[in-house]
Amino acid sequence: MSQIQLEALAELITQGKPNWKLVRSGDGLTKHSVDILWIEFNEDGTFKSKHEDFAIGRSLLMSPFNDFFTWQTTPITKIIAEATDSFYVKFETANSEYVLYKIYEEATGTPI
Repeated sequence: MSQIQLEALAELITQGKPNWKLVRSGDGLTKHSVDILWIEFNEDGTFKSKHEDFAIGRSLLMSPFNDFFTWQTTPITKIIAEATDSFYVKFETANSEYVLYKIYEEATGTPI
């Protein structure tokens, strides 16, 4: 399957309204996700644990949480900025810089 087909399939699987937006600095690559999960790996690259919060050493995984996930970053190496009141985090990984936003409804200001 091509990347475009996988993204279309992922959207069909989630059948939900995206709640998260990830933008990669530099090229502006943008990914949307209904949910997110932070994962940690052992030194040998095998899965170690999953988390609800970001931290250095954790990778972002965007839903759906199966073989057709939307996007996965490499582990965070530096947290550049964060705002907990509106959920915004800017972070670096070994090979990229990202900004993750929680999407809010414009009319009400509440999370989607």
